[in-house]
Amino acid sequence: MKPQKDMSGILSKNDKKEKDSHPDYKGSITVDGEEYWLSAWIKKGERGAFMSLAVKPKEARPQVKTPPATNMADMADDIPF
Repeated sequence: MKPQKDMSGILSKNDKKEKDSHPDYKGSITVDGEEYWLSAWIKKGERGAFMSLAVKPKEARPQVKTPPATNMADMADDIPF
């Protein structure tokens, strides 16, 4: 896939939508050289249908926290037997 032009984006229908809270359309957008995920929901308002949008940096992914390594030698003094 070739790089997206700056200040442009793309949205495609979300075929994996399982809940109303999931976006109707998903895609990506590039702004000032930075890439973002783009989500859109079709909503209805007083003046008709519209799209509500959300943008999230592509680097923003949930961090998996790993517990700090434990030195077993330090624990030996804490064991009462």
